[in-house]
Amino acid sequence: MGENKELALSSIRNIYCVGRNYRLHAAELGNAVPDSPMIFTKPSHSAIPMDGGSLSLPSGRGSVHYEAELVFAVGRPYEAGIRCDELFTAYTVGLDLTLRDVQDRLKEKGHPWLAAKGFRNSAALGRWLAYPGSAAIDAGAFGLQLNGQEVQRGRTGDMVFGLQQLADFVAEAYGLGAGDLLFTGTPAGVGALSEGDLLEVDWEGASLGKLTATFGR
Repeated sequence: MGENKELALSSIRNIYCVGRNYRLHAAELGNAVPDSPMIFTKPSHSAIPMDGGSLSLPSGRGSVHYEAELVFAVGRPYEAGIRCDELFTAYTVGLDLTLRDVQDRLKEKGHPWLAAKGFRNSAALGRWLAYPGSAAIDAGAFGLQLNGQEVQRGRTGDMVFGLQQLADFVAEAYGLGAGDLLFTGTPAGVGALSEGDLLEVDWEGASLGKLTATFGR
């Protein structure tokens, strides 16, 4: 695995995320699988590195759920017909952290998800690796360990909408360029975090980063 050390939080522009992109995850939350990609965004200020430190989370707003996801970094402006092997320069495993009770209330009212998905530290990012090509990505798997126990494991072949479909959809609808990140959805196994929980993400069994959850911010 080749590391990519050039990416920094300050270089992030847009953070695009896709909801319900794994059938079993949609089912575990009682949600229907969408007919087209369900895209939402997080502010760039939500990004935090999984560098072994503390993950400061809000308290008094209900449960905070972890959602491990493959994340891809865009290295050049999107052009019609461009392939992922040309578009992406790096990838990692990250966490799309969610205020689940807040999200449920927003969904009931038909309101946007920003308050549930875009809070500070809600986009945790593991160590970046150089993008090895779509074939290598499709052959691998990512995971999340909670306090040393694996709770999630996924691969691109399980996604409802593939990586190329997501890139094309986001680019055509919203634009896609250098500095943008694409979170690609989470497999089944999400759950609530507690004080002191240790989260560790991996790609093919190799750790890409850790954080310890703390509440009270």
